Amino acid sequence: MILADTGFWLALANRSDAHHARAVEALAKHRGPYVTTWPVMTETCHLLATRLGADAAAAFVRSGALGAYELFVLEASHLPRIEVLMQKYRTLPMDLADASLVIAAETLESGAILSTDARNFGAYRWKHRKPFRNLLFDDR
Repeated sequence: MILADTGFWLALANRSDAHHARAVEALAKHRGPYVTTWPVMTETCHLLATRLGADAAAAFVRSGALGAYELFVLEASHLPRIEVLMQKYRTLPMDLADASLVIAAETLESGAILSTDARNFGAYRWKHRKPFRNLLFDDR
């Protein structure tokens, strides 16, 4: 199970993105399943529509409907932990999309992630102490 962040989805969709080749290579190398969250989907759709047009955002949604990724659903019970995370990492700062991926990692017991945000996901810890393994930059 591999978590997927907004930057990964954007890089995959945009051939002119600095991380495009790396994202395509990671997708071929790591067979998933890929898991994302509603906040990541929202952010991704907004940025795809802004940068590449409405068709790109619709294609991303369609790919999810066809099984390219699974959705981890946040619950109201996750909100206190999200608040703690956002406070803890406020100097980065941590947004809701990133917090949702930390919650997914903690719930699904997996810190494997595809993200262009090496700085933040290098600093974040899931279950208070476990580092993420960013497969986009980790060639192991």
